[in-house]
Amino acid sequence: MPPIRAVLFDLDGVIRHFDPENVAVIERTHGLSPGAIEALAFSPQLLDQVTTGAISRREWVQRIGVALGNAEAAEIWGTQPFQVDEQVLDLVDDLRALGIRTAILTNGTDTIPAEIASMNLASRFEAFFNSAEIGWTKPDVRAFQYVLDTMQLAPAEVFFTDDSAGKLVGARALSMPTHHFTGVESLRGALRQAGILR
Repeated sequence: MPPIRAVLFDLDGVIRHFDPENVAVIERTHGLSPGAIEALAFSPQLLDQVTTGAISRREWVQRIGVALGNAEAAEIWGTQPFQVDEQVLDLVDDLRALGIRTAILTNGTDTIPAEIASMNLASRFEAFFNSAEIGWTKPDVRAFQYVLDTMQLAPAEVFFTDDSAGKLVGARALSMPTHHFTGVESLRGALRQAGILR
């Protein structure tokens, strides 16, 4: 087995976190039933369109507002705050100091480049792979193959972590080492077990 040369991170739920209570507050304030916004936003057809670049994020939020019958609630949901996990970024820095390449693969929208810039992540990662730009979403094997081809690495050389176990399937199909992210300490443990961290 070749040594692992790169660690590929998911964005949302690993590096960036949203507070679910914010969504609950929006729904209560606007008289919407609990879970109504994200049931629409993350419905397979609508989510697939925005994360493959078929529609813009702007259009996505507008469609959510129309379906809800409440454009204001959709707009507020679309601009809710988030937090960057500094502990994960510390881990990224540790990996880079060891000569390990780092990159992000996200099922994202056309605004991901601006969001990356707002989080000042450009210096922490070698590459950002956004499904809305490449046209395939995780767990599609083609999304992972695109990353491997672009980085010129073999599957066994790239360790992938995601907070959604279902998103790991495509990576595993290519024999990439994977980890279901539940927190930074368990990820560090998995990276030690893989021989990447000491």
